[in-house]
Amino acid sequence: MKYFKFLVSLVLTAGIFYGLNTKIGAVPPIGKFLNPYTGVWQNEKDDAITGTVAIAGLKDEVTVHYDGQLIPHIFAKNDTDLYRAQGYITAKHRLWQMEFQTHAAAGRLSEIIGEAALNYDRQERRRGMGFGAEQAILKMKEDPETAAYIEAYAAGVNDYINQLQPKDFPVEYKLLDYAPEPWTIKKTALLLMYMTKDLSGFDSDLENTNALRLFGKERFDMLYPDFYEVNDPVIPKETDWSYIDVPMTEAPESELPLDSIASTMDKPHPDNGSNNWAVSGSKSYSGNPILANDPHLGLNLPSIWFVMQLSTPEHNAFGATLPGALGVISGFNNHISWGETNATRDVLDWYKIEFRDDDRTHYKYGEEWKEASIRVEEIKIKGREPFKDSVRYTHHGPVAYGVNFKGDNGRAGYAMKWIGHIGENNQRTFLDLNKAHDYEEYVAALTHYSAPAQNFVFASTQGDIALWIQGKFPNKWKGQGKFLMDGSNPDNDWQSFIPQAFNAHTKNPERGFVSSANQHPVDKSYPYYVFNDGYETYRNRVINDFFREKEMFSIQDFKDLHNNNYNLKAAELIPFAVDSMDISQLTAEEIAVLNDLKDWDFYNDIDEVGPSIWRNWWGKLYNMVWDEFDVEDVAMDAPFTYQTIHMLKTMGDDTFMDIKETPETENAKDLFLLSFKEAVKSLSAWKAENGAYNWRDYKSTSVGHLLQGLPAFSRTNLPIGGGRSIVNATSERHGPSWRMIVEMSSPPKALGIYPGGQSGNPGSKFYDDFIDVWAAGEYHSLNFLQSSTPTEAIIGTQTLISN
Repeated sequence: MKYFKFLVSLVLTAGIFYGLNTKIGAVPPIGKFLNPYTGVWQNEKDDAITGTVAIAGLKDEVTVHYDGQLIPHIFAKNDTDLYRAQGYITAKHRLWQMEFQTHAAAGRLSEIIGEAALNYDRQERRRGMGFGAEQAILKMKEDPETAAYIEAYAAGVNDYINQLQPKDFPVEYKLLDYAPEPWTIKKTALLLMYMTKDLSGFDSDLENTNALRLFGKERFDMLYPDFYEVNDPVIPKETDWSYIDVPMTEAPESELPLDSIASTMDKPHPDNGSNNWAVSGSKSYSGNPILANDPHLGLNLPSIWFVMQLSTPEHNAFGATLPGALGVISGFNNHISWGETNATRDVLDWYKIEFRDDDRTHYKYGEEWKEASIRVEEIKIKGREPFKDSVRYTHHGPVAYGVNFKGDNGRAGYAMKWIGHIGENNQRTFLDLNKAHDYEEYVAALTHYSAPAQNFVFASTQGDIALWIQGKFPNKWKGQGKFLMDGSNPDNDWQSFIPQAFNAHTKNPERGFVSSANQHPVDKSYPYYVFNDGYETYRNRVINDFFREKEMFSIQDFKDLHNNNYNLKAAELIPFAVDSMDISQLTAEEIAVLNDLKDWDFYNDIDEVGPSIWRNWWGKLYNMVWDEFDVEDVAMDAPFTYQTIHMLKTMGDDTFMDIKETPETENAKDLFLLSFKEAVKSLSAWKAENGAYNWRDYKSTSVGHLLQGLPAFSRTNLPIGGGRSIVNATSERHGPSWRMIVEMSSPPKALGIYPGGQSGNPGSKFYDDFIDVWAAGEYHSLNFLQSSTPTEAIIGTQTLISN
């Protein structure tokens, strides 16, 4: 009997040991996770910022000063050491984020999350993310200097990884029960591809094809015009284009394949965008140009940005870096400042592919059958056997949609032609901007840049301001890229690219300012075709009107504009809608809500209820207008906001205003009333469950951890106004991800803030310490050191030496 008890005890002990040390579902191995020597308790500490650290391969000593915001100021004696140190320091504070984002870009999340991520991974592999990264590496290696620096960066990251013991791993590795792997130059290329997808991976070609088939060309052109009646473009309308001597590609004779497409791949967030602007010295309070930037991206912890100073005896740059990439992306040096907004140009097209046989090894092109290459994607899955996906590649690009993925025709597929697959040395642009002295060197730096297309704003201590819309743009024939094209017709290929010198740009315009907010880049006089794929129409007008209203601007003016909550969209529709509505049909409760709305001044401030009423009303109204686009098993994108409002105000009796499911024939006035009544019901239900619907609580902005299931590592219900299509473009999980203001004095003076913190460790006080400052519309002064001698702003110094 005692042996039986012993065996039972042994089995129970083994079971407990297995449970504590084995990951079960989404739960980490509890024993390992809570181990006081190697588990989560080891992460309850701040990052070390003093002492001497030996890392391999340094040529000279590197000094790293930390200021009170945990911003590292790196002083190296040569560029190779500088970028090796940048890799080391970035990994020290953001290792898990760096690796997780590159796993996401590569379609490798199944390795760490399991089968739940398989469809996502297949999608990214079929999107050609790894292929694009490989093409970029080939191009970067053509430049020995860039190649040396990205290798140095990778070595620095690995220097840090090699020093880690399991107890030192960031907490997310312990939660997910895996370990960091060596950093490679491909990971840097994947990080850049991740941003390329996020900012130039949006398209509606297949959805537009469905709309064209259902509604016809005349109606489609009315719903999706190339230019809106209001156009305040990035490049001023008075720009002279007479120097351009390369014509637009002529349209071929070609028929469109009007297929019915049931579903499409996931798209980047539609609000990905930004604001930037600069004023000349003639409009500046100090006589120095002033520049501002605020990229609008997902609000995540750890933040997408990591602020650094990168200095050698030859150059000295400061600003926001992307963990995983070299140099400062949005920032300044002693001579120039620069920042970016998304140019949202159409650089992704779809081609219908006709295969010869069921084995899909050859596809029709002209009068011949071209051979397709096959890329076998092996996707490793945690806890089960790998999944293999064979992706056909044509000269257009990968056949992303096929018989095994969102398709059922064994002899047809849709191939994507995307600028992200054309290798370019985009990294070189930022390395050169970090060192640039003047306008000419800024322009030279941009020539290396292909994607994602950006509006690069510029200001210098010499007094110049400028803005270039930079990317590698196909020279398209009018209408090319709106719809699915016949991939067998060579005339449908991209025939050439717009010469870089002919990319739209402006320098020192007479009006004294430059700006961009993702609006249309040009007016109709620009001699190349620019497809309207959803250009912003509200923020840009508020910004440009702001700079036209007076002659002189201060730093406080720039702060006020960053935080401007004026809702131009609401201001352009609400008065018309209220005047059009038959208010005699409203109940007492509805009248009270309407009066609250009429009292609103159109500013989306946190204590107002007007923005909440408007948000709810507009959502109901928009869906009622476009109920024709709710078609089962047909992928559709309803028309953009500006055209919707234009039609409501000027085409109120159009058949699109009629609600399909009712026997009556509705017009815009009916929709205003019906949608308002529905909005009041929705708001009443929300109020009963949550309390008052002031804008702060109703919008409930949060900055969430990259692993969405970790609320303890997130910040919620932040007191910040703004919203979509507003200069302060802060919505629920999206908004200004980095705000920067730089005055081009000698040396420049700058302010900056972002919704996060410098540390990626949730146990650090520097993990989210910027968020409250950001939400309040305030900034930190950026301590731009002019030498390696520490100032009173420095709280710790670390020295890196060769071991």
